[in-house]
Amino acid sequence: MKITYEDFRKVDIRVGTVLSVKNNEKARQPALVLEVDFGTEIGIKTTSAKITHYYNSDNLVGEQIIAVCNFPTKNIAGVVSEVLILGAIEKDGKVVLLHPSQKVENGLEVY
Repeated sequence: MKITYEDFRKVDIRVGTVLSVKNNEKARQPALVLEVDFGTEIGIKTTSAKITHYYNSDNLVGEQIIAVCNFPTKNIAGVVSEVLILGAIEKDGKVVLLHPSQKVENGLEVY
């Protein structure tokens, strides 16, 4: 399915820095709860993501990620998920997160 450039512009994709990471104990499948700083315009947002194959608090805190910031909130195993972190999904279901190749300002838009 093709979309127009105007359709794509409706998706608010931003860069943020991971502030904290903890396990989502209520999730049926292993998941992490992240707090991410998207700068002054958007602020700090929370999300739950099934990214435990490669990621934990040791290698995520302080790292920048890419996320969609204008989806409605969703309750995921007791966590109000406010953003959708973007990643490439390998054939076995493991997620490799997308991130800028160098540090940039939190909240920058991604096109």
